[in-house]
Amino acid sequence: MAKVLVLVEHDNASVKDATLHVVTAAAALGEVTALVAGAGCDGAAAAAAQIAGVAKVLKADDASLTHALPENVAPLVAGLMDSFDAFVAPATSNGKNIAPRVAALLDVMQVSDILTVEGPKTFTRPTYAGNAIATVESSDAKLVITVRGTAFAKADTTGGSAAVEAVAVQGDSGLASFAGAEIAKSERPELTSARIIVSGGRALKDAETFKATIFPLADKLGAAVGASRAAVDAGYVPNDYQVGQTGKIVAPEVYVAIGISGAIQHLAGMKDSKTIVAINKDEDAPIFQVADIGLVGDLFTIVPELTAKL
Repeated sequence: MAKVLVLVEHDNASVKDATLHVVTAAAALGEVTALVAGAGCDGAAAAAAQIAGVAKVLKADDASLTHALPENVAPLVAGLMDSFDAFVAPATSNGKNIAPRVAALLDVMQVSDILTVEGPKTFTRPTYAGNAIATVESSDAKLVITVRGTAFAKADTTGGSAAVEAVAVQGDSGLASFAGAEIAKSERPELTSARIIVSGGRALKDAETFKATIFPLADKLGAAVGASRAAVDAGYVPNDYQVGQTGKIVAPEVYVAIGISGAIQHLAGMKDSKTIVAINKDEDAPIFQVADIGLVGDLFTIVPELTAKL
């Protein structure tokens, strides 16, 4: 049986949902070992040990891993790969930052954003903004893979009883240093794990109108707020709200697209949603081709009325 090393996304105290999808994908390849790299990460390691399907947890606890700088994490992973056949990471900002560096250090080709595991070294992945699905097979001795979380079910957070083993850390590489972070804080659910998402597009006119129209509906539904690239580029909302090929890939139970035409790059980020609701005054908008429920009309009339009736 192949041995698979999974990168755990965490906040040092708990494990993020992205990891649960990756464990499911990795389990289709072989025995799963979870790597928790951080500083003061005992809580995250204990949580990882309880995930169903995880056979062992490796804990790398060092000050040099405080901010998960890829320049420090990638050499750590590469140094562990003598004992593993594959390294699997979520296709998140963090995973996309670390995995290519691991692949470079191992001198192998990365298999990115997989949707299914078809065989020991065979996978499907999206191409052409998700309009085509490619089947790819690796010929490398070691696999480096990133996983599109929306394509795999979450592993259970309980039921596992993996042993936690400390591993040596190489220390600070000196190649990069952490300068600071501006982290958006919101009482709404996180975009990539929300059950319901309400997204707005360029038609919202400006930042004030976007907030006055979208936010009340999202709050009534207990939903996360998303946006098209056009809305983000226009400055209506920050970059971390963006859904699409160049933003976040989501698959909630309900996705409400308001004033979004449905450009290919946006559809690539949300078309796997269980139910898609579209509100747009243009009845020929591409968004209606993927929508389960479509409402043609003026969003500035429809959305406040909908919000009031909830």
